[in-house]
Amino acid sequence: MGIAHDVAGWLVRRRSSLPNWMARIIDAPARNPDGVIGRLAYRILGSSGARNTEVPDAAIRVYIAPTNYSGQGFLWARALERAHEELGARNMAVDIPGGFAFPADTTVPIAVNSASSEWQRGEWAAVRAFTHVLIEAERPIFGGLFDRRVVAEVEALEAAGLSVAFLSHGTDIRSPRTHAALTPWSPYPEDPRTDALQSDADANIALLEMLRRPTFVSTPDLLLDVPWARWCPVVVDAARFAVDRPVLQERTARVIHVSSSAVQKGSHHIGPALQPLIDADEISYDLVAGVSSESMPAVIGAADIVLDQFRIGSYGVAACEAMAAGRIVVGHVLPAVRKHIRDETGLTLPIVEATPETLRTVVSELLADRPRARVIAESGPAYVDAVHSGRRSAEVLLRDWIVGSGDAHRN
Repeated sequence: MGIAHDVAGWLVRRRSSLPNWMARIIDAPARNPDGVIGRLAYRILGSSGARNTEVPDAAIRVYIAPTNYSGQGFLWARALERAHEELGARNMAVDIPGGFAFPADTTVPIAVNSASSEWQRGEWAAVRAFTHVLIEAERPIFGGLFDRRVVAEVEALEAAGLSVAFLSHGTDIRSPRTHAALTPWSPYPEDPRTDALQSDADANIALLEMLRRPTFVSTPDLLLDVPWARWCPVVVDAARFAVDRPVLQERTARVIHVSSSAVQKGSHHIGPALQPLIDADEISYDLVAGVSSESMPAVIGAADIVLDQFRIGSYGVAACEAMAAGRIVVGHVLPAVRKHIRDETGLTLPIVEATPETLRTVVSELLADRPRARVIAESGPAYVDAVHSGRRSAEVLLRDWIVGSGDAHRN
């Protein structure tokens, strides 16, 4: 199983550089687990050996599953436990080959989640002992136990007396059609997955509209797609990223861009925009990809300027990690997103605005006025502490769902 998992991971990580027909085959098990390719893949990967989630000994028991993108399920669980002394939380993450390893209370290989009826029944028995379930990204939790139908899982959970809520992460509900009208830098329809992403977003938004259970989004831009939702900010462990080195101490500034998706982040626009600054030795530039989460604090801490993303119009975990490290963060954030953050938190987002067209000028201005640039960098840790430490996230989940009625989401 280990060799098969490694080979599958190698293919998944390189799917964007493979021919479309190969990419479709790689995606087939996730999109159609019960199809011929899906059944064959899970037979090769194996479907046994995973443990089920342990139930916490607490009055309020919260279960978060099944995606754990960037380790957020685990971090939200810890934030909730810190915020409420009578609450215990656990997260379950389905491990997909090629993904990054993030901490989780329970990790189950996708083959086990999809094909092991023993694991599915065991997890269902465990989850029934919780009081609250937070479903991430509108994904089924129990594989084929309820025919992979999220609605059926919700009905069964609520029949067992549990309270159910949803948390959307990004491409699961971001409508490419809507997004293309928000910014000229939208990755749609350039992204080859646009049709599939549109279909998924339409189906997931329809599901959320039909159920109208308490709904949360991890980034504020997603409120444009699900306006009745509440923003539950992503969480970062700021202490892991804290560094003492001030920015812009050397003549040549160190600039990096962390890219998990070149098309979505606009990575291919950055090099050409910055080339004159590179040629003049004003900056050094590194594109960072495929680096483990354990290595990221050192990578970010060694930089002066961290370029986030230039197409989606928002920000996520990578930008928060860079702000926590006191680096200068540059990216494209929609005015409506900046306004929502200011209205809800009273704070100004300390990400310097730039698009591919303005990036060279923006970086040049930062280099020309280094005292101003350092003030911007120094505001990052305080912003992350106020918004992305977990306190605000736990407050939102508790107030608008766990100890509140959640009725506001139904309006």
